[in-house]
Amino acid sequence: MVWTESSNAPDGAGEQRVVRVTHPFHPLRGQEFEFVARRNNWGEDRVCFHDERGELKSLPTAWTDVVEPDPFVVMAAGRSPFRIQDLLALADVLASLRP
Repeated sequence: MVWTESSNAPDGAGEQRVVRVTHPFHPLRGQEFEFVARRNNWGEDRVCFHDERGELKSLPTAWTDVVEPDPFVVMAAGRSPFRIQDLLALADVLASLRP
């Protein structure tokens, strides 16, 4: 998997950066945390941060503002909760469950 350095990474000047949880159904949505690193853990691109208790946590980068938002989601502006590729994948799963 190819991934790039985070735009939220510390710039070396001692400035601390934050990461915001953006996943619409995550209980931490909208909260900001101290950014630590961006890593490929467990086969996926993840962002590491310190939570409110100072514990190191990680989330998929797609659930945060570390990555640019999906263009479809931006253009849909809340009018369509599902992307076509996700609906097609769901249809494949449902078809495989039919006897």
